[in-house]
Amino acid sequence: MESSPLAQCLQQQRAAFRANPYPDLAQRRSHLAALHRFLKENETSIIEAIDADFGGRSATETRILELFPVRQGIRDASGHVAKWMRPRSRSIDRLVFLNASNRVLAQPLGVVGVLVPWNFPIQLSFGPLVDILAAGNCAMVKMSDRSGHLARLLVDIFPRYLPPDKVAFFEDLGRGPEFSTLPFDHMLFTGSSRVGRAVMASAAANLCPVTLELGGKSPAVVAPEFPLATAAERILWAKCINAGQVCVTVDYVFLPEAKTEEFVAHAKRLVAARYPNLNGPDYTSIIDQPAYDRLLATLEDAKARGATVIHLAPDQHLDARRRKIAPHIILGVDEQMMIMKEEIFGPFLPIKPYRDAAEVIQYVNDHQRPLAFYPFTYDRRLAQRYITEVLSGSVGVNEAIVQVGQHDLPFGGVGASGMGHYHGHEGFLTFSKLRPVFHQGRFSATQTVLQPPYGKPAKLVTDWMFWLRG
Repeated sequence: MESSPLAQCLQQQRAAFRANPYPDLAQRRSHLAALHRFLKENETSIIEAIDADFGGRSATETRILELFPVRQGIRDASGHVAKWMRPRSRSIDRLVFLNASNRVLAQPLGVVGVLVPWNFPIQLSFGPLVDILAAGNCAMVKMSDRSGHLARLLVDIFPRYLPPDKVAFFEDLGRGPEFSTLPFDHMLFTGSSRVGRAVMASAAANLCPVTLELGGKSPAVVAPEFPLATAAERILWAKCINAGQVCVTVDYVFLPEAKTEEFVAHAKRLVAARYPNLNGPDYTSIIDQPAYDRLLATLEDAKARGATVIHLAPDQHLDARRRKIAPHIILGVDEQMMIMKEEIFGPFLPIKPYRDAAEVIQYVNDHQRPLAFYPFTYDRRLAQRYITEVLSGSVGVNEAIVQVGQHDLPFGGVGASGMGHYHGHEGFLTFSKLRPVFHQGRFSATQTVLQPPYGKPAKLVTDWMFWLRG
């Protein structure tokens, strides 16, 4: 039976890896340079392809949230990979283990499979590739079925920069289930918890380790002393970027009691100033009709269950044909509403009033662990309390979502929001096998006095060892 294109590519990459199982420093930097060259030389085409996939995606957002962070990550990895590759010495008791040494080698794993979501298709494909190639691996990358224009661009043009036996891109074409069943040496999936469970189950059949980057409901909390206008500016920026289609955006916000009305006023002012025309190019469309319909249904469900829904651009008439949805604030939410049960992934912001920090901590900890947590406070003790008592994938103090773009910080979820991490040195380690190497010199006690049958010399040596170190 003829093998599929995916299986054939995996065989080709395995053969290429076995022929060169430890790319040297010059090769790794050359591979990273190829990524950078592709992004730089095809920037306009990439932006246009993503815009076509969304039906309207801000070019500026594509540049600052996708192209710029990846290019910075490439530069950082290129500058540090020599240090990352260097074998690390580990301590050893030289009085017990004579003429011996310990060290740890970071060796490439082989072929890594990457399943890419649609919301940030360049950042979430090329970002992992930086770490994968720096670690010396090959990669197969499957794009989302919602990223058809970009996927075709990558399939057609990227082979000019690196050969398919090093990096290969694939359009979806219904290949998701097959892709996740391939016996990769490691797999990275970014997407929903539902699909993540299926990917992990498929990978388990091959004992393939998986890094899962999922999502969840990432909360923000504004402390009473924090300037409300500043909090609104930063939270609304995060919530409106990509029309809220960001896994680490603020899903809902805790506000001190009696400050809701003031926050809503700031939010209306900000939306009017930043987006005088939501139908224009600065505000991104919802990715497709099913996602658009889901968001409208979520809003209607909140209304039907008694929530107060506040349109933040009431004078604007949005173009439903382009799937434009205005930012909304939702008050009076409860646990029965869809908007509080599921990750929103759109420009809706529920507000929960609170009295004290303990109330916030208990609520967040009573729910699944979020991918990100955003305390807004200048009180260092309060900030540390939130960091210590609420476990999340990442923390942004007094800012939202920008921690993801810090290429020297590890990024990843915890619990229901994911497992494992990548970016920077931690990404290099994720896609490497840390091999412990014990190296014995010419003389070894195990080959002389510690050989059975154990006699008086062995007892004297072991007594000495225990007296010395035990």
